[in-house]
Amino acid sequence: MKSIREIAAQIGARITGPEGDPSPVNGQYAVTNDSRRVVAGGLFVAIRGLRVDGNDFVSAACQRGVLGVVSELPAPVGFNGYWGYWLQVQDSRAALARLAALIYDEPSTRLTLVGVTGTNGKTTTTWLVDSLLRSAGLATATLGTISYRIGERELPAEFTTPESPEINYFLQQALQAGVTHAVMEVSSIALEMHRADGLRFAVAAFTNLTQDHLDFHRTMEAYFAAKSRLFDGSIGTSPSNAVINLDDPYGCRLAEEWRKQGGEPLGYSIDGPAAITLANPQGGTSLFGLGGLRFVARTPAGEIEVDSPLVGRPHASNILGAIGIGLALGLAPDVIATGIRHCRGIPGRFERVSASVDDITVIVDYAHTPDALANVLRTINAARSQATQASQSALVTVFGCGGDRDRTKRPLMGEEAGRLSERVILTSDNPRSEDPLLILNDIRVGIDRTGRKNYRLIVDRREAIFEAVISAKPGDVVLIAGKGHEDYQILASGKIGFDDREVAREALRERMEYLGLRPAGRS
Repeated sequence: MKSIREIAAQIGARITGPEGDPSPVNGQYAVTNDSRRVVAGGLFVAIRGLRVDGNDFVSAACQRGVLGVVSELPAPVGFNGYWGYWLQVQDSRAALARLAALIYDEPSTRLTLVGVTGTNGKTTTTWLVDSLLRSAGLATATLGTISYRIGERELPAEFTTPESPEINYFLQQALQAGVTHAVMEVSSIALEMHRADGLRFAVAAFTNLTQDHLDFHRTMEAYFAAKSRLFDGSIGTSPSNAVINLDDPYGCRLAEEWRKQGGEPLGYSIDGPAAITLANPQGGTSLFGLGGLRFVARTPAGEIEVDSPLVGRPHASNILGAIGIGLALGLAPDVIATGIRHCRGIPGRFERVSASVDDITVIVDYAHTPDALANVLRTINAARSQATQASQSALVTVFGCGGDRDRTKRPLMGEEAGRLSERVILTSDNPRSEDPLLILNDIRVGIDRTGRKNYRLIVDRREAIFEAVISAKPGDVVLIAGKGHEDYQILASGKIGFDDREVAREALRERMEYLGLRPAGRS
């Protein structure tokens, strides 16, 4: 365990404080930027955020008995002695990440860590890779949007990529539980805010880059630059291997940059030449259909037969990416095939919702970007085109957009929904502090561009789901998009419990009663 003066030297801090050299505590919240979580004998890092300045909470942290404060500001007069130590640094966020790695004894260097970044597909890819590793008999941990898991123990996820102390503490706990391999989603915001600094990745993977988070990054170039930090050494280390989607133009750019660093990425592609691609792209490959995916992947290690319950072209791409990660980790082709087959589905990702008797199909999906929404709609339409009475069915899309987030994607999502659906119901997503109706009006601008007239605005999400399900005609498909696995809704008044899947089941049961349907085997 390192002492406070050793730590100050290693992060390049100017230290002010009493004589002596006590050791900082170890354990959860030994270092944190949250004054409410700081523990006696720990370190509080004061960070100037977008809305809150951590320096305003130094006094509160000191009253909780912190050993020291880390800040970009110089030590205030009188901080000596009773108040502990003051560590002045150039960049508090970068210092927080370095401190977390030091205090938790560099856990990422003592296990095999995989990082997956991209606008869409991160969660599915990490779940697939975890299944591959488990099929190889390895002890695993995963950290991402849906949950944080160590072996069979599952914890709720607060963020896709949490703050650096939480990441390092999680990895330390995983090591203590016997984990050898960890897979984590790495968001662009986390990369920009130094949360992944100091982590050592055995493999980094890039799925794609489409419009999202422009309220934070402002431009697509800045968004791409943030993603690139996982690969170019900006976080302090470069990954040992890179797995990159070459169907994405930003992926092609990233691959070229990786080559300039002296490496050859393991590229994957559905449409073009790559190290990992389809063995039979024109024949025998079913990328569409609600029954799952079956195709043969050509890889440097030989052909791999893919048999997966996952649905649609985007998931075919995610599977190719997971194959690349598996190969980079040295897994055998038969182990990879088994792992893909055993990954039965991801909560809230093209998840079919059913009741006892269904005369319609209801799907819940996390799609919350223009590209993701278009992909899931195309997947459904491709499956409908193969069905026998497809011309008589309709696709009904229920969705909204989050408040206090990128406004520019709202009309783009409206345009995709209007172009690819027969009916659209616009409703609240997580409106947060914004007026829900104003958000829906932003979306309807895009629908109006398509000339689609068959749409409604229903602010209450529960009412919107019930309207879509109960008014659907036999054979219709209802897509409820945007929130996926989330079991809450964030309103101006606060967070409430809300799960699209549960509400859809309730609506299906009411539909059964309304239409006089009965479960099979009952009279």
